Amino acid sequence: MGPTRAGRLLSAFIAAGPVYDVVGELVPAGLDARLAGRVVDALGPGAARLLRDDPWQLLVVWGATPADADRLARALIPDVRRDDPRRGRALVGYVLARQARDGHTVSPAGLVGDALREFGAGDGAAAVSAALESGAVLELDDDDDDDLIGLARYVEAEDGIAQGIARLAATAEAIGIDRGRRAHGSLDDAQQAAVAAALESGVSVLTGGPGTGKSRTVATLVALAEAAGKSVALAAPTGRAAKRLEELCSSPASTLHRLLGAQPRQSGGEVSFDGGFARNEEWPLDEDVVVVDEASMLDVDLADALLTACRDGTHLVFVGDAAQLPSIGPGRVLGDLIDSGSVPVTELRTLYRQDEGGSIARLARAVREGELPPVDDPTREVVVVPARGSAEAAHRVVQLVTDSIPRALGIAADQVQVVTPVHRGAAGTLALNSALKAKLNPGSGKGRFDVGDRVVATANHLEAEPFGYANGEVGVVDEVERDGTVTVEFASGPAVVKGKALADLVHGWAITVHRAQGSEFPAVVVVVPPEAGGMLSRPLVYTAMTRAQRHLSVVHGAGPLLARAVRQIGTLPRRTRLQVMLREYLDGGGPPSADPS
Repeated sequence: MGPTRAGRLLSAFIAAGPVYDVVGELVPAGLDARLAGRVVDALGPGAARLLRDDPWQLLVVWGATPADADRLARALIPDVRRDDPRRGRALVGYVLARQARDGHTVSPAGLVGDALREFGAGDGAAAVSAALESGAVLELDDDDDDDLIGLARYVEAEDGIAQGIARLAATAEAIGIDRGRRAHGSLDDAQQAAVAAALESGVSVLTGGPGTGKSRTVATLVALAEAAGKSVALAAPTGRAAKRLEELCSSPASTLHRLLGAQPRQSGGEVSFDGGFARNEEWPLDEDVVVVDEASMLDVDLADALLTACRDGTHLVFVGDAAQLPSIGPGRVLGDLIDSGSVPVTELRTLYRQDEGGSIARLARAVREGELPPVDDPTREVVVVPARGSAEAAHRVVQLVTDSIPRALGIAADQVQVVTPVHRGAAGTLALNSALKAKLNPGSGKGRFDVGDRVVATANHLEAEPFGYANGEVGVVDEVERDGTVTVEFASGPAVVKGKALADLVHGWAITVHRAQGSEFPAVVVVVPPEAGGMLSRPLVYTAMTRAQRHLSVVHGAGPLLARAVRQIGTLPRRTRLQVMLREYLDGGGPPSADPS
């Protein structure tokens, strides 16, 4: 072995030392050693010592359960008791984290106390008090009798968003536009109002369904701002959305993570980009105007980071469709911002997209308003294909992608994206990807991926050379090496995927609705199998349908459940405090601005 390779191996071994230390605590307790990497990611290099001091800290790790933490505690602490205050404190955080996965940033203290009974926590009020004393959980006054509590990170993130919006509202000065440019005659009154609000206000919102001219409005805003000598940053949560924004506005755009300078973190020899952001209050963004598209996807963490990075005087414009699915992470930032009435909001309602999406836009508008009209479209821009059961639905999907759409509409199979609500079953992502690969790119069968495979990223990997990629980006495998490393051509550019990052790459001919959010495709096949009935909602159906640009096929196997979901089932309510915080800061004049020096 040469000295260079030996040095690399030694460095990797030393870097993995904290993980080995944690394995030494987990394995004797009968726990899976594979938890160790996530423990070190969550608790840092001193994770083993922290677990010895408080075994229930294991509960901050994704995938760890109260039973796991109890098992570790019994192994590490002689005569441990179930009423140990450390246990109660950790269980409160675990319950709040579980509720955060459903989108909530706060919960009534009594509700959390009731949830603790599942784990035999004893005195729920005492457990909540212990969690509050630790500072990891915060309490907020509420108009109701039961005060609200929330994990500090989410409470503080919402507070940071509200403070940031109040700060920009107080410090931004109107951007003057030459009179000859003010008319922007290609825009209707609502679109002109949106441009005026963005130029005059520190924070504004532009919302509306597909085909209402949001893109044209944003392009005009960018042109006017640049003509006034102002610099503009364009960003979106996903690479594909950023690429579309760039093309529409003829100006550079990037993912939000790249705009904010996502920071690398080293763990066990691997690099991830979840170590925070370089752009912040100490090194704010340089641009005078920041436009964020697909803002419905913003969770409170990312929105807080964005507001923190906007310097005093910035004009921040949120563009998005609040009728889509809310963010995967906790909060409902766009919805709360619109509902609070605290900033100018312009909703575009007039449909303009005719030649390039009339039928899709009209159907989407009906679904947005709670109706599922019968489809009678001689142009075949929208087609509904009935199916009896999941197996037939899957057969129809493969037929549409590989034959019907390319033959009848001239849209190649590599331009068709399948979207489904489910992973499992005959019409879920796993089975459909297997069936579509067999037809479209069977490959050699020697490895997991073949050249020509369509793939989708399930995590951010901005560290990938040379351009990196974001969660949800769809690409095509361009090269496969012997060790399994693949080069993928994403919309944002090529990226080399290797090591642990390969586990976050899956076949992408069929993807979930959540994964498709933020992207559009020339043709989309939305499959609604019977097993999706319980999870169907108006936002989910609407989000799925609005991914299509030129053609939409709906393979419908859910019977009356689809119409009922569109008619009756909206977004599940999320408990948040952002609206209240926005009103408090803005009604009170907002927090003091940063030092202009």
